[in-house]
Amino acid sequence: MKEILTVENMRASDAAAIEAGTPGRVLMARAGKAVSEAVSWKAPAAVLCGSGNNGGDGYVIALALREKEIPVTLIRLKDRCSEDGAYYLDACRKAGIPEMLYEPGLSLSSYSTLVDCLFGTGFHGPAKDVAAELIREINRCRKTAQVISVDINSGLSGESGQGDPAVRSDLTVSVGGYKPGHFLGRAKDLIGELKNVDIGIRPVGRTQKLMEAEDAAKALPRRFHASHKGSYGYTALIGGSERYSGAPRLAEMANSAMRCGAGVVLLAVPRSISAWIAPQILESTLFPLSERDGSLLFREEEFAELCGRVSTIAFGMGIGMSDETVKAVRWLLEHFDGTLILDADGLNALAVIGPEAVRSGKPRVILTPHVGEMARLSGLSAAQILDDPVKAAEEAAGSAGCILLLKGASTVVTDGTETWLCDRGCPGMATAGSGDVLSGAAAALCGFNRDDLLTAVAAAAYICGAAGEKAQKKTGAAAMVASDTARHIAETVFELEQISEGL
Repeated sequence: MKEILTVENMRASDAAAIEAGTPGRVLMARAGKAVSEAVSWKAPAAVLCGSGNNGGDGYVIALALREKEIPVTLIRLKDRCSEDGAYYLDACRKAGIPEMLYEPGLSLSSYSTLVDCLFGTGFHGPAKDVAAELIREINRCRKTAQVISVDINSGLSGESGQGDPAVRSDLTVSVGGYKPGHFLGRAKDLIGELKNVDIGIRPVGRTQKLMEAEDAAKALPRRFHASHKGSYGYTALIGGSERYSGAPRLAEMANSAMRCGAGVVLLAVPRSISAWIAPQILESTLFPLSERDGSLLFREEEFAELCGRVSTIAFGMGIGMSDETVKAVRWLLEHFDGTLILDADGLNALAVIGPEAVRSGKPRVILTPHVGEMARLSGLSAAQILDDPVKAAEEAAGSAGCILLLKGASTVVTDGTETWLCDRGCPGMATAGSGDVLSGAAAALCGFNRDDLLTAVAAAAYICGAAGEKAQKKTGAAAMVASDTARHIAETVFELEQISEGL
């Protein structure tokens, strides 16, 4: 588990370190020297400095390169700098390090290493004018030079990972702690390798956490001989319609749940599509539901029977949006006393009912929206959510009293107080059915991790993301389908079980 600090948290932590007796100038020196030790340098180098403290880190890096006898040039975006930065700029001048102001049209192609110290994690873009031109020039030179971004790639927001244009780096060296923008938005497309250097700043206040293999493994505890299928949860997956049957997708959802350790999985679908799915779910049980014209027809007695047999339900995948869907969600919120996962049209139905029904409802609720579904639930625009996805997710989860999994390039999982980020996954997972696989995995893990649903949901995101990465290595991104992810879940779970045994 890695700690992740919001930009505000990082500012407060930095201020606390200074107040405790470590001057900002000393922290800047530590940052620059730590970065200089984290990089395999290629000469000659150019350090590109902005006017803030990130530029000051760059001046320290230039001094360190001079000590290493690596030819270095300072290229400044503006003819000004922060107070601490001015101290180290003066030291660079005394050391005879050449410098120049960047002007549009200046080529950087003669350098083998470009060090991006233009903007820090507090930047909120877009980058404009000369700064935008310099960012584009850096990216143009990546064919011949390695690009190192200090703290975060210039042009990206430290909170959201959004921003265009933004530097594309070979290596990004985070200073003092990881920030959400290192994982969210465009970050995974722009950051080659990511490292963090510790400069002695201790986090102040609450941090977020990055889900890693050891954390996900905790959701797969050791299984004992003296156990049975009931020990690992009875789970129901309710979805499908004649129009959105996706029989293989629903089957993969059920199979994913079984591969993630569910004891028993009941796949509840409209009666007319049961025969299509039956041959593909040999280890699961079908529970046919009443229907009208191939879509769910809500019958209270059927739902009451189903709820009496399971402790976890995932609802909404491919079920279609109708008054019957709304009736079903409303009934589940009022009567089911287990764990309820709402996805797809289950979320759309909740948007009609109102998220306040979650807080007043009976089950423990997990919502799994993508940005569009999140917008319908929260009343925020997609742009507002993308501008600070962690804040949007935390506020929605806290208000509704639920766990919320916000899908994206990296996944946000939060109960409003504690937050996990999961950066596993790949472009090949941007395909129909990936959410169904995730719902199956989450339902299974929640079935036997009832005391820590938050970790279980985050672990499900990790497992599916890691399985997707394995699949993409074999199929490539364009040809990949959701069933490829599902087929690699068993391998991923096995690896985590081995880690779990050593914990």
